[in-house]
Amino acid sequence: MSTLGTVTPDTAAVPGAPDTDGTLVVDLLDAAAAAHPDAPAVRDATGAWSYAGLARASRAVAAWLRGPGGVAPGDRVVLRLGNRREFAPLYYGVLRAGAVAVPLNPEMKPFVLRGVLADAAPAVVVLDPSEAEPVRATVAACGARPATPAELLAGEDAEHGTAAGPAPDARPSADTVAQLIYTSGSTSAPKGVVCTHRQVVFAARAIARRLAYRPDDVVLAALPLSFDYGLYQLLLAAIGGSEVVLADAAAPVRVLTALRGARATVVPVVPSLAGMLCRLAARGTPPDHVRLFTNTGAALPGSAIEALRSGFPGAAVVAMYGITECKRVTIAEPDADRERPGSVGRALDGTTVEVLDERGRALPPGEVGEIVVGGPHVMAGYWNAPGPTGLRYRPDPRTGRIRLHTGDHGRLDEDGHLYFTGRLDDQFKRRGVRMSTPEIEAAALDVPGVRAAAALPPRDGLDLRLVVTGEEGLTARQVVEGLEQRLEPAKVPADCRVLARMPLTPNGKIDRKALETDAH
Repeated sequence: MSTLGTVTPDTAAVPGAPDTDGTLVVDLLDAAAAAHPDAPAVRDATGAWSYAGLARASRAVAAWLRGPGGVAPGDRVVLRLGNRREFAPLYYGVLRAGAVAVPLNPEMKPFVLRGVLADAAPAVVVLDPSEAEPVRATVAACGARPATPAELLAGEDAEHGTAAGPAPDARPSADTVAQLIYTSGSTSAPKGVVCTHRQVVFAARAIARRLAYRPDDVVLAALPLSFDYGLYQLLLAAIGGSEVVLADAAAPVRVLTALRGARATVVPVVPSLAGMLCRLAARGTPPDHVRLFTNTGAALPGSAIEALRSGFPGAAVVAMYGITECKRVTIAEPDADRERPGSVGRALDGTTVEVLDERGRALPPGEVGEIVVGGPHVMAGYWNAPGPTGLRYRPDPRTGRIRLHTGDHGRLDEDGHLYFTGRLDDQFKRRGVRMSTPEIEAAALDVPGVRAAAALPPRDGLDLRLVVTGEEGLTARQVVEGLEQRLEPAKVPADCRVLARMPLTPNGKIDRKALETDAH
């Protein structure tokens, strides 16, 4: 059983909020199957399911899980798969069986996987049949039952989408745990964020209100489904009756091929994926069918936003700010950066965003402090981690409701638009001047020829450093000279390196831990 400290999910109705009723995550799929039974739901290069077929396939998975040697309500089921269409019925089937879905990236190495499996203590681990022996050995050592997607889908007729002997649905409370989403672990060991059905449904509906996916939308999901930004594309598409086309961001040429072939209209991106798509799209006819790019996880610099607009005529860009511990915080209007550069939008309906000082007092517009979030989307804490849970999830002294202290810095303007300025760890002083890594990176990205930048703050005897990638022939001296023209002297890094390729986490963010390790 997990330990969640003192966190109590905030399930009270909030004026203006999306429904906080007893809807379960799988109900979103079933509603889509009832409203759009023959509409395409999810596809990859190997095939597709309609919404009705996906719902039936998920029932076959639930039947397998509830069968002999299967799972009990509340048991964890790990889904260690790439972006393949079988993930969708497996995910919904786990929830339909009353179990807890634990999506894990297949790129997670055995050393990290060992700790995650020990923490989650799953009953079943679903693996790709081609999984390497070290991973199989790690799964065997944790005592979980290994399985393949084909085993769980054995009762589903692939041609007709029928389920043999559908299992009776286990109807849990909306306040039971639906999923554990493990953070990337870029700065420490991954922690499992506990997400109840009620919290997931609220977050999905609140996001859907702003993004408004439509039945004629084709959503290109190239970000890992183990990353909540990727996973929620399935839920947002179900709410909108849209189709999800799965691709793998690790193979950018195939991503663009999928984007063109499916005539994708909605494309969620992080900076690394956006940059690759822009460079590749420039080699052919500009795709004119993309209507919307969304961004969260890591902010797109202004140059990347303009490159998307240039490379994909007619596409709008929506900036968002989110954190796994509450899924999403703010969403901007399409192309809001043109009037409010740097804004990541206003709080979701039915939620609150405040900026607090070090003593927990609300700061006025324009002043920078910690971003603190309240609402029904604030998740239920960390699995088996009461200490970290208590630090991040704290009661509001005025109301007693739990708020999420994000550990991020930002400011609000007079109209409630949020501007993200960086992690608390990104703030530091050098030569008596307070600064942050994001402002140094923003200046570096403004230097001609720079494509990606990561500033590493002073620590362990090392001074401020900068790592960049860029166009062929770019030199460190050119970057430093460019920074000297854009920043005050104290903010110019002592060392600059130009790499051919920036190391990335499995979620497509810059792997700062790898850069720090390499610097030593």
